[in-house]
Amino acid sequence: MVSDLGHCMVCGRPRPHMHHVFFGTANRAKSEKYKLVVPLCYEHHLGTYSPHRNRDFDLKLKRMAQEYFEANYGSRDDFRNEFGKSYL
Repeated sequence: MVSDLGHCMVCGRPRPHMHHVFFGTANRAKSEKYKLVVPLCYEHHLGTYSPHRNRDFDLKLKRMAQEYFEANYGSRDDFRNEFGKSYL
């Protein structure tokens, strides 16, 4: 989804955590399969405004991931079949 996995996509800090946009056992593997992983520093991954605590940020990442999936792997129906629903 992003070209630089070595820096937080929000603030640019180095050595970020890799956030799987779709989590849970099956969806985590699918996130890896389709490269729906984004680099986030500790604060942006687990802090107050992280996708784990901030619904708006989580939905923004899910929409970005779906757009990436549809541009690179298949249709909206294909996305729904893989992840159970559409975020767009």
